[in-house]
Amino acid sequence: MTSYAVELRDVTKQFPSPGGGEITAVDHVQMQINHGEFFSMLGPSGCGKTTSLRMIAGFEWPTSGEIIINGMPAGHTPPFQRPVNTVFQSFALFQHMTVFENVAFGLEMEKVPKEDIKGRVKAALAMVQLSGMENRKPKQLSGGQQQRVALARALIKRPAVLLLDEPLGALDLKLRKDMQLELKALQMQVGITFVYVTHDQEEALTMSDRIAVMDKGKVLQIGNPIEIYERPNCRFVADFIGDSNFLTGTVRELDSKSVKIYSNDLDLEILGIPLGDMIVGQSVVASIRPEKIRLEDRPGVGLNFFQAKVINTAYIGSDTRVNVHAGMGVVLKIWEQNRFSTIDPKAYYKNGEDVWVQLVPENTLILPQEN
Repeated sequence: MTSYAVELRDVTKQFPSPGGGEITAVDHVQMQINHGEFFSMLGPSGCGKTTSLRMIAGFEWPTSGEIIINGMPAGHTPPFQRPVNTVFQSFALFQHMTVFENVAFGLEMEKVPKEDIKGRVKAALAMVQLSGMENRKPKQLSGGQQQRVALARALIKRPAVLLLDEPLGALDLKLRKDMQLELKALQMQVGITFVYVTHDQEEALTMSDRIAVMDKGKVLQIGNPIEIYERPNCRFVADFIGDSNFLTGTVRELDSKSVKIYSNDLDLEILGIPLGDMIVGQSVVASIRPEKIRLEDRPGVGLNFFQAKVINTAYIGSDTRVNVHAGMGVVLKIWEQNRFSTIDPKAYYKNGEDVWVQLVPENTLILPQEN
C-alpha cells in the first residue's frame, strides 16, 4: 500500500488576471491525505480549497508542484484516468432518467455487462438507503434523496478517492445536519478516502478525521477537529473555527507552560497558555472561546478576574449568550450553559447588571500577533 491516498507536493495554481497579470489561487500547498480518511478542506470563499479539489480531480492542472494519487504522479493526468470520482453541490442528475439509470450511467459507459450493472446498482442504492426507488425520476425525490443518488452514482465505480465539493450546500439546515451524520457513517462503511470541501466550520468539525484550514491560497493548519478548535496556531484559525474573543497585549513573563501578558484592552495582567514561540516584550493576542469564560456574581479567588457590566443577553435554549462591557471599551461574548430548567427570571443575567468575569488561564490561548 502506498503511503498516502492523495498528496499535494508544493502545489501552486495561477490563473490569468483581467489586467494581464496572474492571480495565485493555490500557493505552495503541502498536503498529505491518508487512506480511508475523511479529510476536509475548510476556508472562506476564494481561499483555494475548491481549486485544490479540482486539481485532485484533474479538472485543473497545477502551475507547479505535483499531485500524487495512490503513489502515482497525476498532476497532468486526464480526469477519466484517475481513480477518483466527484460529487457536486448541484447533484448533476439526469432529470429524464430514472434513479436506476442515473446510478448505472457510468458503468454503461464502461460497457460493464448488464447483469453486473443490475447487481451493483442494487447494492449501491441499498448502501445509501434508496432501495425500492429505482424507477423514480429525480423530480419525484426530496433534496436529501437526490443527494444520495449522486453519492450512489459516484460510489458505484469504486473510486479510491471520493471528492465532494460542498455537496450539502443546497439542502436546508435540518436536512444538512442529518446528511452530515449519514455521510460520515457511509464513509466509515465503505472505507473509501473522502476529500470534502466546505466553508461550514460545524460541518467540518462534525464529519472530519482531519481538517486543513486554508486562507488566501495557503494551508494555515492541518489537524483533527479537537486540535483545530482547542489549539489554533494563528488568529485566523481561532477566528474562523467557531467563535472567539480577542484581546491584544504584550508579553511580561513566560515559560514553556504559561505566559503572563499585559492586556491593553483590560488594563490587566492575564495568565494563559502560549501557542507558538514568543519572547518578553512581544505583541500578542489572547483568544478565549465564549463558552469557556466564567461569570460570577461576586469577586472570586484566582487569576484573570475583573469586573464588567452586562450589555445585553439572548436566551437560545441550550445556553444564554451574554455580552458584557469591560475595560477600555471592550465587549466580550460569553455563553452561559443553561444547566437547570427554570423560568425564574432571577436565574438569568439582566441588562445593566454588574458581574465578575474570569478568563480561566487553561482556556486563555496566547498567540503571536499577526502582521
